[in-house]
Amino acid sequence: MAISSIWNATSSRVQLPSQETKQTECLQASPGLLILNADDWGRDRCTTERTLECILRGAVSSVSAMVFMEDSERAATEARERGIDAGLHLNFTTSFSATNCPAQLVECQRKVADYLLRNPFARGLFHPLLVRPFEYLVATQRDEFRRLYGAEPERFDGHHHMHLSANILLGGLLPAGTLVRQHFSYESGEKAVRNRLFRQLTRVALARRHRVVDFLFSLSPLKPPDRLQRIFSLAHQFAVEVETHPVNPEEYLFLTGGEIFRWAGDSPIAPRFAA
Repeated sequence: MAISSIWNATSSRVQLPSQETKQTECLQASPGLLILNADDWGRDRCTTERTLECILRGAVSSVSAMVFMEDSERAATEARERGIDAGLHLNFTTSFSATNCPAQLVECQRKVADYLLRNPFARGLFHPLLVRPFEYLVATQRDEFRRLYGAEPERFDGHHHMHLSANILLGGLLPAGTLVRQHFSYESGEKAVRNRLFRQLTRVALARRHRVVDFLFSLSPLKPPDRLQRIFSLAHQFAVEVETHPVNPEEYLFLTGGEIFRWAGDSPIAPRFAA
């Protein structure tokens, strides 16, 4: 299945399964695809090693790579040598830990993090005085990814989903046509009104410039069991991304102990983000 199997966000809408009928701005169904994507590749050696073990076991499809972190260089070498599918995991709020981190980058991140972490609504508000710091943070991390991985990132997401900040989307800071992670999909029992306006505006912004998968879920919580069953069943008809963090002990055991394959059943885990 080629990368074209993940549809543009402007595709026509479809009728979703009953447990998802409250999700808005749905995408046209693509042939079934189950993607297990591990975040924070390169953040530190433990995160990289645990993620690599999951990849070698066939339990993880791809990674989202952090740059200017303590294990970024070694992780990039591993990815290039092993042909691991890596996108860019933009970081706006967690301190860069690499020794080669430019002082200007540290200062720009400090300003942006102070704003984004100030209150839960900051991400959805455009800050005109932070236009240049946001631009510099995105451009510098893209340049570093290109240096480490030898190519431009074709897929973007963000640490704590801060890549969906208004300054990023309204500023057009991510290349048009690239795959960009959307908000988590609605799950039964979730308060539908929470962040509804922000999610709606974000979907509109993404639809104008980018491609997204049909559904996004986090692997955790692993209980109740019928939650995972519902998620994996969607992969029979749709492109489903499951975000995972193998550094989390519970998720690590689930991925390396074989449980993931039992629950995935007849929905094979994609060997790459778009296999």
